[in-house]
Amino acid sequence: MNQITNILKRNSLLMALIAVMIFFEIIIRLTGHGSLFSPANFTNIISQNSYVIILAVGMLFCIIACGNIDLAVGSTVALVGAIAGVLMVNLEFNIYASIAICLLVGIVIGAWQGFWIAYIRIPAFIVTLAGMMLFRGMALLVLDGLTISPFPPEYLRFFTSFIPRARADAFTLTVIVTAILAALYLFAAFYDRMSKQKKGYEVEDKTAFIFKLCAVLFALIASGLLLANNKGIPVILVLLTVIVLCYSFIANKTVAGRRLYALGGNEKAAKLSGVNTNRMLFLTYVNMGFLSAVAALVCVARFNSAAPTAGNGYELDAIGACFIGGASAYGGVGKVGGAVIGAVFMGVLNNGMSILGIDANWQRTVKGLVLLLAVVIDVLSKKRVQA
Repeated sequence: MNQITNILKRNSLLMALIAVMIFFEIIIRLTGHGSLFSPANFTNIISQNSYVIILAVGMLFCIIACGNIDLAVGSTVALVGAIAGVLMVNLEFNIYASIAICLLVGIVIGAWQGFWIAYIRIPAFIVTLAGMMLFRGMALLVLDGLTISPFPPEYLRFFTSFIPRARADAFTLTVIVTAILAALYLFAAFYDRMSKQKKGYEVEDKTAFIFKLCAVLFALIASGLLLANNKGIPVILVLLTVIVLCYSFIANKTVAGRRLYALGGNEKAAKLSGVNTNRMLFLTYVNMGFLSAVAALVCVARFNSAAPTAGNGYELDAIGACFIGGASAYGGVGKVGGAVIGAVFMGVLNNGMSILGIDANWQRTVKGLVLLLAVVIDVLSKKRVQA
């Protein structure tokens, strides 16, 4: 009984996500609005929340670094999207060159903010608040207050198409890919556990390990079957997987990742240990600018337009996903996987309430309360540990 309780405590966020999914599924079915887990809606959830996951990963690194946030990500999405629209639609510029320019603009924006925060030591809140107004104004100037559309079909295929393109082959290929991924996950999980045991490292007990294994396999297989019964694997899901795996590796397996956590834990101690804290903080915001540009490219492809109002509230979704995912408001704590679960949690809330026809104002109210609850739990748990 104690083991089960400990497992539930360790995976409380995942349990909360499952509970919310079940709750919405029951309510949606009872009210005759269809199903949260219909193949088409499942694919829609992935598409709708792709930008949240991308931005949440970048925001997580900012929060880990010093408990900082970036309020300008929504405006950065709008500006980069506006530039993409002008280049690809108005000027009919080469698609690949346009993408490269947009990513470079995102990096320059991140470097601009990172310089003031890391080297001049202006508080991140002030710098990014100024950036939120500055880049939104620049987006309006670039677009001249107008919406640009449609984008070239060749560009849209990068973010809105499916693998394979022929729907007849979608089920078979998706099932095969899902089976391969499940086998790879099993191998990696057992190999990692045995490797740690050989080196004498502490590993989680067998019950927790099997529970986690079964939960991940169930989620993977169920997701694969839902995608297989729709149009196949969305290209955007492949991009999200690459981003999440790469940043998980950086955070958990590299020197840069360890230095980032050290910076967030105690900046003075990290500096005395030889960590170039200014450069780490600077690169954190450069990375945030880069991922904001990626999110912008995804958004303009999804909406097939570049609009002056694009990106409104995106910073709040990203920040909310991180804190709901277990990141600490004090810095030094947080995982990429937690941020992804937090983003999915926010996505399920949005999607479920939209299906039920709940007013947008009430949706904001619910999301605000959920975010506050997540931060309250974090603060109270910190106080309990210190006591």
